[in-house]
Amino acid sequence: MAGHEVDTSVGAIEAALQRRPGADATNLPRPEDPARRRSAVLIPLYETEGDTWIVFTRRASHMRSHSLEVSFPGGAVDDTDVDLWHTARREAHEEIGLDPALPRRIGQLDPFTTVGSGSWVTPIVGALPGSPVLRASAAEVEHVLVVRLEDLLRPDVYREELWPIAGVERPVTFFDLVGDTIWGATAAMLRQLLTIVAGPVGSAHEP
Repeated sequence: MAGHEVDTSVGAIEAALQRRPGADATNLPRPEDPARRRSAVLIPLYETEGDTWIVFTRRASHMRSHSLEVSFPGGAVDDTDVDLWHTARREAHEEIGLDPALPRRIGQLDPFTTVGSGSWVTPIVGALPGSPVLRASAAEVEHVLVVRLEDLLRPDVYREELWPIAGVERPVTFFDLVGDTIWGATAAMLRQLLTIVAGPVGSAHEP
């Protein structure tokens, strides 16, 4: 895993994301099955006093799926959404009160299909101008978590397990924090982002 010499500034993250193939694409990719539900999540980043921070949510305990799991704000496309960038910002506003005008899109990660719901999810990275004022929506979010990116690069934070999923053993990613564990699809997205920024994080499996 990368060491502390890695540049984890928002500017460096944006540059790394823009070097990826297809980074300048104006149309976000669509699933092969047009009937598949499309979703988008926002990966909010901001920088203060030389440190870069990532915003997560802990889903409310009464949610029908993935209750109490750590996730990025996001959800399914609405008919009123102009594009997936609009979806990601709208959902972040609904879940954590983030002003939709604040995020600046700096890149995206690989779209993927969730195992449980079969949704086609596009993770979009957005830079914020500074530490935002956030509030958790009681309907969806129990708590807003803000984690220093450099702490996620510590070698004792990352681990991977093989789980039998649909009859096949598949790697499941975990980031163990104090009081919380990021795992599953959110951890896979996070791992890809950290790999783009700082080099390989654990095994090289895509989300």
